Amino acid sequence: MLIDSHANLHGETYADDLDAVLDRARAAGVSPIIAICCRLGEFDQVKAIAQAHEDVWFTLGAHPHHAKDRPDITADELIAMADDHPKLVAIGETGLDLHYNYSPLDQQMTSLRAHIEAARRTGLPLILHCREADAQMADLLEEEMGKGPFKALLHCYTGGEELARRASALGLWFSASGIITFKKADDVRAIFRDIVPADRVIIETDCPYLAPVPHRGQRNEPGFLPHIAEKLGELRGWSAEETAQRTTANCLALFDRIKVPV
Repeated sequence: MLIDSHANLHGETYADDLDAVLDRARAAGVSPIIAICCRLGEFDQVKAIAQAHEDVWFTLGAHPHHAKDRPDITADELIAMADDHPKLVAIGETGLDLHYNYSPLDQQMTSLRAHIEAARRTGLPLILHCREADAQMADLLEEEMGKGPFKALLHCYTGGEELARRASALGLWFSASGIITFKKADDVRAIFRDIVPADRVIIETDCPYLAPVPHRGQRNEPGFLPHIAEKLGELRGWSAEETAQRTTANCLALFDRIKVPV
């Protein structure tokens, strides 16, 4: 069994064939699936997908691109929206993105701190996006962890060695996406081979983007996850069975609200 820890299944991208996408994922051995909320305004839509499918779970968050939509969001508001829903498994996606700067950095930071506080108070793990903001993210995580612990995932990790080492020292998880299969991604592969702890590595599709080889250029979907697992196993020297066992166990340790049939 494999868990797709980061699937953006909402919106028009999958509107016409969501059931078929989920069926292909299950046929590939991928279940359960976590549907990610990236805009607070789409939270109800994401939640509805999870409620309609027994093996889909969901999150609550505002991607840094959309921090500007609600720059004043508070932890109290996030917790109220979460409403302790039994299928809500994480706070996020949130984080920092200095590549596109769609939201001003101060608004990204304010939103991120609110999400961290919500994660800390609810005990839910935090899903973090970080692009071209390694130093800022590492500094903020160390500062916030000093205020009180929380579990967190650096999803679709493409950062450098320093952030990987500092985040690892704080106990963070890391997820590998289709990027580790890309020809020119030797630096990312090295992080997952040499730095990321074996008990804190998981895998994701980050669909509909970043489809792994041999599907690169296509719309990504959870059924492609085995290609990422294969590459991660190759990097770590794990068999296919060991890779599935390790990444599934790690994912369930992080997203501990997920219940899977025995």
